[in-house]
Amino acid sequence: MDRSAIEAGYSIYSPASLKIYNFLVHGFSNRWLWRCPTKDLVDLHSKNVASHHLDIGVATGIFLDQAIWPVKRPKIVLMDPNSHCLEFAAKRLARYSPKTLEADVFEPLPTGPRFKSVSLCYLLHCLPGAMNEKAPIVFKNVSKVMEKGGTLFGATILQGDAPRNFAAQRLMNIYNKKGVFSNSQDTFQDLEKALKGTFKDVKIERRGCVALFEAKKKG
Repeated sequence: MDRSAIEAGYSIYSPASLKIYNFLVHGFSNRWLWRCPTKDLVDLHSKNVASHHLDIGVATGIFLDQAIWPVKRPKIVLMDPNSHCLEFAAKRLARYSPKTLEADVFEPLPTGPRFKSVSLCYLLHCLPGAMNEKAPIVFKNVSKVMEKGGTLFGATILQGDAPRNFAAQRLMNIYNKKGVFSNSQDTFQDLEKALKGTFKDVKIERRGCVALFEAKKKG
């Protein structure tokens, strides 16, 4: 993958932009443009997070902050190539004492204790390449650090035949032109195919422009 294209997807997240991210994305875009309220994404996390969890593409940490955890002291690792996001999310989740990992999901992930759950929320549409190119690489790398039967879940904003109002399409076009999004060729069908190529018990549901997915590691 082109390093500059990868960096374009996360370099926009500075200390200043992170301060308004929740308002812009979770207060406005999710409900009115992408048509997938933030509550639905929090509920997805509450349903699937486990006692040893890896979050890839952490943004502000809002989902893990608001999720209902199955244990009082979960072991959480936050992974992102952007140090600003890691610092922001770790501060928000300080009560859980999360560990941070500055790493690229396109590269093999550091080995260690296997994770019971992994979240990829609003990550795939920020990664360069078409869904059928990037997703298999990401899913292969992620599966190697998961327990057998562990849960992968997340959400991504699609184009393809996803329903979009004028404002949503306009903003997607702008984001794709700037490299913040790279989802012009991302379809529901390609996401499903990539998930089934690596995982089992795949479930995908579309909410507006957003695909919410869950899957289990094979074996």
